[in-house]
Amino acid sequence: KYEKMGADALLVISPYYNKTSKSGLVKHFIQIADSVETSILIYNIPGRTGINIPYEVMEEISRHKNIVGVKEASGNFSAIATLMSLSDGKVDLYSGHDDQIVTLLSLGGKGVISVLSNVAPRQTHDICASYFAGDVKTSAALQLKAIPLITELFSEVNPIPVKAAMNMMGKGVGPLRMPLTEMEPQNQEKLKKAMTAYGIL
Repeated sequence: KYEKMGADALLVISPYYNKTSKSGLVKHFIQIADSVETSILIYNIPGRTGINIPYEVMEEISRHKNIVGVKEASGNFSAIATLMSLSDGKVDLYSGHDDQIVTLLSLGGKGVISVLSNVAPRQTHDICASYFAGDVKTSAALQLKAIPLITELFSEVNPIPVKAAMNMMGKGVGPLRMPLTEMEPQNQEKLKKAMTAYGIL
């Protein structure tokens, strides 16, 4: 049904609250992959789900034709490097953290699934494009220049700050839905200053 609704791919997280074993994770993801024709990116975000997807699980499930890659937001670079070594190029790796784009690219990453790109799409593109063009120095410099803004974009629970930022830019993305609440005024002021310093406001 997702294909009929126009989905190009699915971003699938690990089960939360009822955490499971490695074998349970494998069965969970394979069952989802078997039930769709759509390509799947696994989203490893233990900070939200409370469970890290072990690299052994990711390597095993990536053999499924529908599971094409991982959005990696664990920050565990040793495990990520091991996954990329074991998978032998079979896993498309994407950074799930805007402050770790260049690091993930250096381990064989294909890009980033980004919050920053909502307010600075060209700059986020340029971080990746410079790296892929072989200009790692420029890529790293662009990454570091964006850090103060990225910090403020995550000063409260995502997507609170990025929606505030987009509204400041006149994008008109509207209010938040509960349980998310509007950004604290002092944090919004810090975000505004970071956006101004970065040149997008």
